[in-house]
Amino acid sequence: MAKKNYKPLLKTITTLIFDVDGVLTDSSLLVNTNGDLLRKMHTRDGYALRAAVDAGLNICIISGGKNEGVRQRLEGLGIKDVVLGAHDKVKHYHHLLDKYNLSSEQVLYMGDDIPDFPVMKLVGLPCCPQDAAPEIKAISDYISHINGGCGAVRDIIEQVMKVKGLWMSDFDAQND
Repeated sequence: MAKKNYKPLLKTITTLIFDVDGVLTDSSLLVNTNGDLLRKMHTRDGYALRAAVDAGLNICIISGGKNEGVRQRLEGLGIKDVVLGAHDKVKHYHHLLDKYNLSSEQVLYMGDDIPDFPVMKLVGLPCCPQDAAPEIKAISDYISHINGGCGAVRDIIEQVMKVKGLWMSDFDAQND
């Protein structure tokens, strides 16, 4: 679902920033007997994240959560910019703009809840999963038809990569 024509904006995107809980996960937390918090991530999101990294897109994570298992999973997919325990997401967003010499128009951010609101107001393309908070849906230019943790990340990555001719480009080259 889109509120305005977001498709032309996809061509300018070079950096995709994602929250974790509610975006890469379904917002559920399992607590084991040791008190560890466990999260479930979708493998298709993982494939798309790896494909985007391999295609040269900047993939970044800014999350308030602090789970080191999440860091290991994301770094294992090749993501170099993983910020956990972020209480001020705007500060980390500005650091990424400086680090990669980016303008806001080049940045897509997918969030799902109130802590994402301030940074989403700054980016070129704010997005969210279908089950995001109403306040986040209200400021999103693209609302995925998929819930968080169920492939919403894959949905938007695939769209960006298709517009840029990067989706399945390795497979297309093998068939030439």
